Amino acid sequence: MPHVALNNDLPGITGLMAHRPDTGGPLGDLADALLRAPSSLEPGERELIAAYVSRLNDTEFCSSSHGAFAAAQLAGGQEFVRAVLADPDTAPVSGRLRALLGVAAEVQGAARPVSDKAIAAARAEGVDDTDLHDTVLIAAAFCMYNRYVSCLATELPKDDAYYQHAARRIVTDGYRAGIVRGEESTDDGQAR
Repeated sequence: MPHVALNNDLPGITGLMAHRPDTGGPLGDLADALLRAPSSLEPGERELIAAYVSRLNDTEFCSSSHGAFAAAQLAGGQEFVRAVLADPDTAPVSGRLRALLGVAAEVQGAARPVSDKAIAAARAEGVDDTDLHDTVLIAAAFCMYNRYVSCLATELPKDDAYYQHAARRIVTDGYRAGIVRGEESTDDGQAR
């Protein structure tokens, strides 16, 4: 049971954002800017970074959500995402993405400069300043999002199909659409 009374039965951050559209709107806008705006990193790659940081933070809702959003946009789908979340060192990812996941892991681990070793490994894979900036900002923001979801003890969806439904909505309409309108959910936890 969530630590705060919500005016809806939506799971995870979706319920928090719908409950407080004054803060939910800017959080949705930030997610759109980080994960969907034009970038040298593909939206699916950015979603994968968000899912990975969320997995490291043991935030099931965010890891599953962003894993589904990544799977909907990357070749290999859910099987690929599962492999990356299980172990990016052995997953079939490019050296560039593996290096960026390493940077994201360091950001998740502590609020200190990313190691010279991780930066050098990323640079050796062709990572530029924009890629580094965006990866660090995604990882830092998802530490905040994860704590928001976990620390208020939000609930998980009643049905895992929620994640695929949400993926279709996010890929089509972005993060702000629907989330802050206070959509109600169906009995299986899917927004309508």
